[in-house]
Amino acid sequence: MIKTFAPGCALMLYKPHLAEKLHAILNNNIEDMQMHMTCCKHEPGFTEETTVINVCPGCDKRYGNDYENTFTISLWEVLAKSESFPLPDYDGITMTINDACPVREKSQVHEAIRLLLNKMNIKLIEPERTKNKSICCGDSFYGLIPAEEVKTMMKKRADDMPLEDVVVYCVSCIKSVHIGGKKPHHLIDLLFNEETVPQTYDPDMWHKQIDDYINQH
Repeated sequence: MIKTFAPGCALMLYKPHLAEKLHAILNNNIEDMQMHMTCCKHEPGFTEETTVINVCPGCDKRYGNDYENTFTISLWEVLAKSESFPLPDYDGITMTINDACPVREKSQVHEAIRLLLNKMNIKLIEPERTKNKSICCGDSFYGLIPAEEVKTMMKKRADDMPLEDVVVYCVSCIKSVHIGGKKPHHLIDLLFNEETVPQTYDPDMWHKQIDDYINQH
C-alpha cells in the first residue's frame, strides 16, 4: 500500500518549516513518500490504495470517511511507535489537554498522544471532559453562529481546562485556547521544542486565511 504524508492546510499556514522537518523524518525512518498538498476538502485522486499519515484531526476524519482507496493514520500513532525520533525532555512540567473533536471517537489517537507526552516527561492533568467525552473548542461553530458567540464558546471551553498550559493538536485549537485566555502548546511545537504562537486568531480573519489557502490547494 502506498503511503503519503498530509501536513494539512492549517499547519502549512502555521509553521511550514515543521511540516518539511516531519516529512524528512518520515522519509528517513519509515519510507520515501510524497507530501500530499491537496486539501482534504478536495478529492485526493488516489488511484491505488493509499494510507495518509495526517497531522490535522479534520484531515483524519475526512480522509478516513469521504474518499475511496484512502486509509488514514495520525502522525502521533506513527511517532509513538518510533524508537528513533529524538524527543525533548520537559522535566516533569504539568499541562492539561484539549482533545480535538474530529477524532473524539479515536481512542488510538488519544493514547498515542499521551504516550508521546509521557515520553517527553510532561505530566498530564486531564480536564473533566476529555478523550471521547471531549467537546468542541468552539471553532467548529464558526459560520453557524455569530463570531462573537463563537468567542464566548471558546472562553467557556477554556474555562474547563484545570491548568493554564493546554496541549492541543489542532491549529484552530491554538486560536481558541488563546482567545479563551489560556496558553496553548501545539504538540508539533512540543516535539521540536518551539514556542506555540497564536498568529492570526480572530475567527473571521483566521477562517478567511484558511479558506483562501484551501481554495488554492
